[in-house]
Amino acid sequence: MQGRNFYFKDILNIAFPIMLGNIGFIMIGVGDVIVAGRHSTDTLAAISLATAITNCIMMLGIGILGSISAILSNYRGEGKSVESYFVPSIKFALILATITASLIFACIPLIDKIGFEARLVPIIKDYFFITAFASFGGYLHCAAKEFLQSFEIVLFPNLVTIFCIFLNLFLNIIFVFGYFGIPEMGAIGLAISSLIVRYFMAAVLLVYCVIKIKTGNNKDFKFFKDLIKVGLPASLAIMVEFTGFNIISIVMGRVSGIYAAAHNIMCTLTSVSFMVPLAISAATAVKVGYSNGAKNYISMKKYAFTGIKISVLFMACSAVVIGLIPEFLIKLFTSDTALIKVCVPIVYVLCFFQVFDGLQVSLSGIFRGLKKTGVVLISNIIGYWFIAFPLGCLLAFKFKLNLLGFWCALGFSSVVLCSIMLISMLKRFKNPEE
Repeated sequence: MQGRNFYFKDILNIAFPIMLGNIGFIMIGVGDVIVAGRHSTDTLAAISLATAITNCIMMLGIGILGSISAILSNYRGEGKSVESYFVPSIKFALILATITASLIFACIPLIDKIGFEARLVPIIKDYFFITAFASFGGYLHCAAKEFLQSFEIVLFPNLVTIFCIFLNLFLNIIFVFGYFGIPEMGAIGLAISSLIVRYFMAAVLLVYCVIKIKTGNNKDFKFFKDLIKVGLPASLAIMVEFTGFNIISIVMGRVSGIYAAAHNIMCTLTSVSFMVPLAISAATAVKVGYSNGAKNYISMKKYAFTGIKISVLFMACSAVVIGLIPEFLIKLFTSDTALIKVCVPIVYVLCFFQVFDGLQVSLSGIFRGLKKTGVVLISNIIGYWFIAFPLGCLLAFKFKLNLLGFWCALGFSSVVLCSIMLISMLKRFKNPEE
């Protein structure tokens, strides 16, 4: 029997490179926010509102593709050869990207009717147009990364992401402010930079997959069925969560663009810490999935509880650090005193929220490994739509707390959804063969 340190080290060996990559990925977004904020508050508000909608649409496909590594890890645990699932994974990514791009295009005429500040609407519509084409690069990158992750190949893909932090920042500065003969583009420059970086990341990983692994084209349609069965509930759960966050940006953005900008800063701030438990969740999903496929239920449970402990401990430490220097962190994104005044009180609520956010993403990874993602969807619907949004509206508008009210509601809802998932996991572990 393996000791506790074995499971701890085994998860971290996979999680650490993923962690670097996840932090790199979010730092690409942080670079967008910082550059947008330095350009103007309107630019920051415009991309905040645009990404609030486009991210919700894109997360539907990203969530499904995010199940590739868990499913193929189960196949490996069952003794199957999974190299031949490369081509089906890429085909599936292209189909999802086509659907996603079509949905983004379909939303462009609706932007005029939402009620955003008139000066922001043309910028948001242009950002949508470019992002629709960028979805192909984003989905291909995700599929290739997940395919490699199923083999526990995690270092190279995440080093590519780290490199792209600097590539994206360089391109942002050129296109947003205008250098080397390129005109100043503002928010549109951010969209162009993202498009270039996503296609670059996809191209590098696809070439690496072909060189590193003897890829093939398995025509086993059970893989597609498993992707839908496992990936769709997980994807809808992520979409529910993203929609829950981003609808706040839209609702408060109708009140004032400054609230959309503030919400974006809050989400960016918590996302930096969130990338660590997200990496732990991905590693846990792979190890739990392999153990589940091999029917090694003792290891499965140990990996699950080890992943939870690491994530919660990290997020608790992160909450303490953030709570000690809120104003310093906000000033990294903006020098607008009105925006800083809105953000600082919310930071303290964010500290409470993110501890439970770390717990919920760990539980989500465990359920992906178990191929039982329905409970994740149900708990997210209850937490974000039955509790967080109505309670947030009450606190924001009835009690005049504005954006702070929504974040208080998010903190409370996170406790509820974690409780639902934790109880479901414990019941599942009592009868692991069901």
